[in-house]
Amino acid sequence: MILYAESSAVLAWLLAQEHAAEVGNILAEAELILSSDLTLLECERVLVRGSATGELSEGEVTNRQVILRTAAQHWMLLGFTPAVIERAQRPFPNEPVRTLDALHLAFALEAKRIIPEVRLLSLDRRIWETARQLGLELTPQQ
Repeated sequence: MILYAESSAVLAWLLAQEHAAEVGNILAEAELILSSDLTLLECERVLVRGSATGELSEGEVTNRQVILRTAAQHWMLLGFTPAVIERAQRPFPNEPVRTLDALHLAFALEAKRIIPEVRLLSLDRRIWETARQLGLELTPQQ
């Protein structure tokens, strides 16, 4: 399976939240994982916020950063391009769509353009609804 890993799924796995084991298994079994600078940025910001609010200790933050960065070394990362930004600016089938969701959807569409059999790995219901209408294959099955 080839995946585009979106932040909601990566964070669930990284923070051992609900569905972490399922997402971890999907990531482990993937033939190739694509993700984006946005996913890494969002994950890093959640860790910084967790430290600032006391929800995560410095040690927990450092450990999770190492896990994320180690995993991401094996991922194909998509950067912000004019095409991704332009697609995120246009309407989606299931408006209203939040800005970061629009960017993730645009990245997933770019991943599909590069590798047509890519599946979107997401736990976000809003992203799922719009992605389905865009013709993206989704995982995990909900």
